[in-house]
Amino acid sequence: MKRIPFITSAQALILFRVVVSGLLMAHGIIRMIAGTVGGFGEFLNSKGFVIGTAIAWFLTIFEITGGLLMASGYFARWIAAIFIIEHCFGIILVHASNGWFVVGYQSGGVEYSVLLIFSLLLIAATAKK
Repeated sequence: MKRIPFITSAQALILFRVVVSGLLMAHGIIRMIAGTVGGFGEFLNSKGFVIGTAIAWFLTIFEITGGLLMASGYFARWIAAIFIIEHCFGIILVHASNGWFVVGYQSGGVEYSVLLIFSLLLIAATAKK
């Protein structure tokens, strides 16, 4: 397999980690900007979580700070593992009932979450720290 002449494999992995981290941070950032953390907490309470609002705030802050740390390469393996757990719960609580596809044939399915989980597995497997 030939490599692209202007980027090494190591550089591509760093770029991949930064882009995936940015996608994950966007969830927390938009939740704070839009003021929907409380609604997320109410949703979690409706699913049987006793402290849904506290969990929603933790996840929101984790998505932003964890994303920044992972993008920087710090604790990437552990942060990726926590993000994987978060997305597994997202599949169970929300996306599984919507099928596979995110858009098109179906809406809101597991497709994107599965892609993120496997992306996070790659980040965890190649993390140096």
